[in-house]
Amino acid sequence: MVETNAVLGVVSVALGMVLSPGPNMMYLVSRSISQGRRAGIISLSGVVAGFLVYLTATNLGLAALFAAFPQVLTAIRLAGAGYLIWLAWKTIRPGGASVFTVRDVPHDPPPRLFAMGLMTNLLNPKIAILYISVIPQFVDIRAGNMLFQGVVLGLFQIAVAATVNLSIVLAAGSVAGFLAHRPAWLRAQRIAMGSMLGALAVMLAFSRSASF
Repeated sequence: MVETNAVLGVVSVALGMVLSPGPNMMYLVSRSISQGRRAGIISLSGVVAGFLVYLTATNLGLAALFAAFPQVLTAIRLAGAGYLIWLAWKTIRPGGASVFTVRDVPHDPPPRLFAMGLMTNLLNPKIAILYISVIPQFVDIRAGNMLFQGVVLGLFQIAVAATVNLSIVLAAGSVAGFLAHRPAWLRAQRIAMGSMLGALAVMLAFSRSASF
């Protein structure tokens, strides 16, 4: 059984992370702006496939690990919180380039777009840490069947990431034009996302719930 609080926690973390600039967002935006929405959607399908790879690999291994060494969850909780703090700073620090800046990239066929989306996600350290250090924090050992919990929570993360990224793909061109002449809006977005990630990091670092 997956607790509602665990689902809400994963959704909140997933939302904060998918809205913060990173390799996936930069790749999807660049493809959508330079090659069109269809290319962005094909690229997104590769990204989603990468999520599924992480979901399968980490849950099969971590379920057995946590059953044998439950104390590892404390270290994972602190590592995940530290990563979120770093990501929050990276998001709000001054001088960062907008992910919606138009870039000159070559046009690629659908198979290459899918493959590049897949590899971009698989090689994305933000996603690796998300599955290894963050999502497992919401697995409750006392609820049993940790594999099921991990899969369900991972699917919620994928649903959030896919929905938000699809919205970004569809709106990339319009957003790029809007933000190009409104730097104050871009700064506000960075501050809001950075603050959200920082708050989540503090919550995870000091939580003493059974889920950890």
